[in-house]
Amino acid sequence: MPVETPVFGGQGNTVPGAVIAIQSFGDFFGYNPHLHILCSDGCFYGDGMFRVAPHFETKGLEEIFRHKVFKMLLSKGKITEDLVKMLMNWRHSGFNVFCGPRIQPGDEKAMENLARYIVRASISQERMTYYPEESKVIYQSKDGKEEKTFDALEWLAAMCSHVPNKGEQTVRYYGHYSNVARGKRKKQNQDRLIPSILEPEGSSEEFRKSWARLIQKIYEVDPLTCPKCSGVMKVISVIEDEEVIRKILNHLGLWDRKARPPPKTRAFPTRSDTFIDDSFSQLPVSDKWVYVDPEYTETCPPLA
Repeated sequence: MPVETPVFGGQGNTVPGAVIAIQSFGDFFGYNPHLHILCSDGCFYGDGMFRVAPHFETKGLEEIFRHKVFKMLLSKGKITEDLVKMLMNWRHSGFNVFCGPRIQPGDEKAMENLARYIVRASISQERMTYYPEESKVIYQSKDGKEEKTFDALEWLAAMCSHVPNKGEQTVRYYGHYSNVARGKRKKQNQDRLIPSILEPEGSSEEFRKSWARLIQKIYEVDPLTCPKCSGVMKVISVIEDEEVIRKILNHLGLWDRKARPPPKTRAFPTRSDTFIDDSFSQLPVSDKWVYVDPEYTETCPPLA
């Protein structure tokens, strides 16, 4: 997946790297699909060079992830446009992106611990107690505050439901970490070389201000392309005066346009009837990692 971007100095064939582990289980074997990702904090390019990317905000990445998932499900006919519109209007999207701290090159212990975590098994023997006389299994939550009792056969069925099908790959390698890329480096005896690390050329603030790039990533539409002639448009001014805005929208016939009513939700439970089980959370057991909407006082359990 070669990319060319001004963030990396316009270098061609800049390639990030990622290792993605697909997991389907929660704390008590409930169905909780999510991804664990080891991702390079920038891009590899040239002959042993690495450019660190500016810091990004996980909220924007969460929106891109949600858009891609909805697009994929629509293309496969699993959901409808009306359902997508309803989900987009939810206060909490049901998606969550967590980004841990950067791991520096040479910190093998941290890399090993993280790699073991993302491919861990669905059960932990340390938290499991088996009573053969009663044919029962008691399993503790990862924080040790809760436990659940399973019948022995129920326990086996719960474990088997998360065993991947024959030939199914649950760990995938992309970009610089792919088998093809690693094979090429091995032939050149460069697979174990640590690249020269360059700090980002643009600041995090400048990176976030690239609004046109963010809109294009999320909605796959370039806001700077003229819809009539397909030419490249430029921002010549920013209008903030409400009266001027009203006159322009009146002239375009957009000022009095009625807003589309929200979709009907009779087939779905009301908020007072909704129960959200957060026992399947995969985030570390710490309040500071729970995603909180600044405009809403309740916490949102991560579902993806």
